[in-house]
Amino acid sequence: MAVLMGGVPVGGGVLVVNAGSSSLKLSVLGEDDSVQAQRHVERWDGTGGVADFLADAPEVVAVGHRVVHGGPDFTAPVVVDERVRAGIERLTDLAPLHQPRALAGIAAATAALPDVPQVACFDTAFHHTMPAAARTYALPAPWRRDWGLRRYGFHGLSHAYAARRAVALAGGGSRVVTCHLGAGCSLAAVRDGRSVDTTMGFTPLAGLVMATRSGDVDPGLLTWLLRTGRLGVAELDEGLEHGSGLLGVAGSADLREVHRAADAGSRDAALALEVFVHRLRQGVAAMTASLGGLDLLVFTGGVGEHDAAVRARTVEGLGFLGAELDERRNHGRSGGDAPIAAEGSAVGVWVIEAREDVEIAAGVRAALADPAAGGPTSPRSPDRVR
Repeated sequence: MAVLMGGVPVGGGVLVVNAGSSSLKLSVLGEDDSVQAQRHVERWDGTGGVADFLADAPEVVAVGHRVVHGGPDFTAPVVVDERVRAGIERLTDLAPLHQPRALAGIAAATAALPDVPQVACFDTAFHHTMPAAARTYALPAPWRRDWGLRRYGFHGLSHAYAARRAVALAGGGSRVVTCHLGAGCSLAAVRDGRSVDTTMGFTPLAGLVMATRSGDVDPGLLTWLLRTGRLGVAELDEGLEHGSGLLGVAGSADLREVHRAADAGSRDAALALEVFVHRLRQGVAAMTASLGGLDLLVFTGGVGEHDAAVRARTVEGLGFLGAELDERRNHGRSGGDAPIAAEGSAVGVWVIEAREDVEIAAGVRAALADPAAGGPTSPRSPDRVR
């Protein structure tokens, strides 16, 4: 019989619910973080899925949910109650594709497991340790004060796990740059396990070139498009979120297709790869500057784990940092966590399997052991971010 001892799940699994903008990933992790059951629903409309999965899953004693945006006040995993649900909902305008799906996942899990505690784990929380210089936009003070305009950063669950795992496998390293590369892409500068800088900002649009998202663009270009009437706000939103990035340059959002097209002679595809890698190298160098040096460079996420050519082209341009790849290790890797640096490389280079589920399960255990440690830090939370 599964129980909670001191608030911590014992004798049963932690159900991890990772609701994306259009997909749903479910897994049950045991006490040793082994995967006891899992399912990936590619097309999820926000209903169903959880109860069906649980019908054949092991016993569950707690549930952890990935929530993309925690605003300025949700800075740790928190046990879900009505106040937390309302806080997540009020942040919807900052992550309109993801917050409603997280709430749908919470509702589905609560309906299926009404007596099991639910914990929300926030992608932004890892980056709340960034110093003021890294998180502050040089905007008018009333804008920052009244509307909570600042850099939040995202992919925090992935960055936190990848950094910690790489340091453990490497046997040390206090200055780590993690590269989460997938449909969404971001970098984090991690010193002694704490985020000190990242490439994403107020929203997940900032930073690197992504599958369909633009990454950094001159804000004056955007206001020009609006001011001259060339685009409306809705068109601009749609273009930046869904029509830019690799898709905008190469005509495909799938990096595998972009590689094939470039190999077949497509100039647009070749340019898209160059732009993608250029921004990636530039970002790694910037993160290294925030750290004052680099001990470990870590690749994770779908592209980071599986695209040896992107890893090679990226590290090739970072020789001045002391990073050098072993070509056999890089191209011969078949899966799992592995070092890919050449012998004598001054920087350790690693590929780490993305395990947000492990990070979420750890957050569940921490929140249930000490419920007072998470949640809003201000009675106004999170109303100040609108």
